[in-house]
Amino acid sequence: MPKRVLQPELDAVVQAVAQFPEGASLEEVSHALELKLPRRTLQRRLAQLVGQQRLTVSGRGRASRYRRPSVKISAVLVGSSNLTSDLSVYIPVSPEGEAVRQAVRAPIQNRQPVGYNRKFLDAYRPNQTFYLPEEIRRRLLETGRSPDGHRPAGTYVRQIFDRLLVDLSWNSSRLEGNTYSLLDTERLLKLGEAADGKDIRETQMILNHKAAIELLVEQSTEVGFNRYTILNLHALLSENLLADPAAGGRLRAIPVKIGGTVYHPLEVPQLIEECFNHILETASAIVDPFEQAFFSMVHLPYLQPFEDVNKRVSRLAANLPLIRENLSPLSFIDMPEKAYVDGIIGVYEVNRVELLRDVFVWAYERSCARYVAVRQSLGDPDPFRLRYRALVTEMVSSVVRGKMDKKTAATFIKHRADEDIPQKDRMRFIEVIETSLMGLHAGNIARYSLRPSQYQNWKETWL
Repeated sequence: MPKRVLQPELDAVVQAVAQFPEGASLEEVSHALELKLPRRTLQRRLAQLVGQQRLTVSGRGRASRYRRPSVKISAVLVGSSNLTSDLSVYIPVSPEGEAVRQAVRAPIQNRQPVGYNRKFLDAYRPNQTFYLPEEIRRRLLETGRSPDGHRPAGTYVRQIFDRLLVDLSWNSSRLEGNTYSLLDTERLLKLGEAADGKDIRETQMILNHKAAIELLVEQSTEVGFNRYTILNLHALLSENLLADPAAGGRLRAIPVKIGGTVYHPLEVPQLIEECFNHILETASAIVDPFEQAFFSMVHLPYLQPFEDVNKRVSRLAANLPLIRENLSPLSFIDMPEKAYVDGIIGVYEVNRVELLRDVFVWAYERSCARYVAVRQSLGDPDPFRLRYRALVTEMVSSVVRGKMDKKTAATFIKHRADEDIPQKDRMRFIEVIETSLMGLHAGNIARYSLRPSQYQNWKETWL
């Protein structure tokens, strides 16, 4: 019986070739490989990858040079198994992504059960291994770059925060099967009104996204790929949704199963802890923000470090480097659920990232187009308001929560301005606070983390 070739071995060869954009000889591939293979074995692996169209070869004999194929995008329609009218539009995918899709679409009884492959993580070397080719990273940077790149972390996302809050909460929840509409989501987040006829867990899921997104934005200079951030993201996203409430923000100590796949995640708590720490250390060391974002989308769900809510954590964590670098955020606008799920299963079952990469690139470019339009509609931001945004939010919230009347509020605002604001900015600062209070209404109170009941109680006193 022929020896079965492990997929990670083939992937390692592809990664070695990817280090040579102009093509690599057999010797160059051999030297770049951390996994050392006999010459004849490497020749067979290269031939196999050429046959799978994962590599191309030019020249003959010693002059042979191997390259990654250029990505040519083609639209693919995916429908139900009987190809009836139940057709849905799939995202455009590369030839390599299509190969992954075909593999994970095989009947589940024909797919070989697999466990967690530690080598898949261990083989990744920050800033040497790249899941996103240089051409794609360069294109995403040009697409997602904002004029605020030189400003403090989070400047750009704060300008579009209200829109992002609704978009990301809705789309990330939708990818989990949530049936709230976009308008239902907007009404819940802005007015605190749950949609009629919806399961309470769906309402909780969206509210949890709101809390987690606020963490990313409000603490944009502090959060990152560290235990504090990822554990607290999980705690916020899983609040009131887990069978064991204490499991929120805690690495799992029990086995989990994933429906629709033959993948079996790690079960040993000590190994889960080790791999989780390894993922955070590796992600933190990655310099390129897009590679860092995509790495988290690959390896956090693959490890399944939590009892549930792993993919939601990875989708929000992918925004960490984008927010930090003032790049356009990723909100998965219009993303077909099936394409995303297929990409994730491709990672689970065959450790192939190409389909999920296609998903990531398509979703990011779609999100960028959205927020360019949003930003244009907002006009240029006021630098003064940006500088004092956190304090303005705190003070408006304090006035409302304290049910202050106009006289009490005026005294409070002047006192805080005298204490906290440089003299040259005080008059303008007081004007901004008072203007914000005068313009406060039921449709914008979420900006100040206020509930409708708090606003109504204050309004009676204010008037």
